[in-house]
Amino acid sequence: MHVRLINLYQSINNTPIGPDILPQALVELGRASEMVKIATQELHQQNEQLIETHNLLEAERQRYQNLFELAPDAYLVTDIPGIIQEANRAASQLLNVPQQRLVGKPIVNYIALPDRATFRSFLLQVNECDGATKSTLCWQKSNGKVFDAAMTVGVVCNEIGMPIALRWLLRDITEQRNLQAVKVSEDNFDLTQGRERYKYSKGETIPLNSSTIWCVHQGLIKLSTLCDTGEEVLVGLAGQGMIFGSSLTALHTYQAIALSDVELVSIDLAEIATSSKISKTIISKINQRLRQTESFLVISGRRKVQDRFHYLLQLLKQEIGQSVAEGTRLNVRLTHQDLAGACCTTRVTMTRLLRKLQQQGKVNFDSKHHIIIRE
Repeated sequence: MHVRLINLYQSINNTPIGPDILPQALVELGRASEMVKIATQELHQQNEQLIETHNLLEAERQRYQNLFELAPDAYLVTDIPGIIQEANRAASQLLNVPQQRLVGKPIVNYIALPDRATFRSFLLQVNECDGATKSTLCWQKSNGKVFDAAMTVGVVCNEIGMPIALRWLLRDITEQRNLQAVKVSEDNFDLTQGRERYKYSKGETIPLNSSTIWCVHQGLIKLSTLCDTGEEVLVGLAGQGMIFGSSLTALHTYQAIALSDVELVSIDLAEIATSSKISKTIISKINQRLRQTESFLVISGRRKVQDRFHYLLQLLKQEIGQSVAEGTRLNVRLTHQDLAGACCTTRVTMTRLLRKLQQQGKVNFDSKHHIIIRE
């Protein structure tokens, strides 16, 4: 239209004004006016659409801002080095710092001193990770009070995939950990406290009563049964803090023999039924015995005697082992017959296996004939 108007003006300037020039000019001006009107309407519609889109975006931004600000958990946004750019109200309350004062501060300032080196390593790990990364560290409020916080950190990337920011979710888990500590304390209730202790010497048979169970305060007890051939079979070892009794087994023949001088306490089954603390502790100790029994079952399931003896030594190393310069020393002297019973073999075979392992340098004996398992 601009070109057409220029041509019209040039034709007027270059040629005499004829009778048809004015109507032609009016027609051109009318067309120009119509086009301007249409363009104005289109711009008006586009402007209204832009205003509507802007209002929608602003409402959406405000909604997400409210979600960020009013979230029950603490949220922080930092740059890649860890400088705080945004913080919601929950973060301000958690760290005991006004929101405006958090912005621009390094996030490491609010990590407890002993955990700062760990935090810096964690920050490097986060920057190299694509997804969310979780960890638990000790944080510190502005008043010096420390608390345990579970962290979930996500990386924000730009359109070309480069990390540009970090989003932090913090949750104070101090109370949760305290409750867990209390629960562990209840589960580990000392059964021997305030009870009469019964002493038995090494080699003595411990009397078993179906209405009570024994708890070992000191020493080691060998639990065994007899097979059809009359041979003794080792089914368990009860060390300090462990329980045993005839009420905990379905074996018809069941005996307990002291492998060292021992001190035991007796607990009535009726008392267990009326005390929640004792019953919880008993359950955890039954689980301990169950795991040990399953380990003995795995040993007996090995086909080769050498394999059974190898796994038995590993179990004994775990249950009654003590680290010494030469390796791991079994605290209690077990006879060749004890070892043979646990491996379902004969004493002669066990003696031959021990001699072979000793020649290979895998086991040794101290001056009191305790087995030392070499690494």
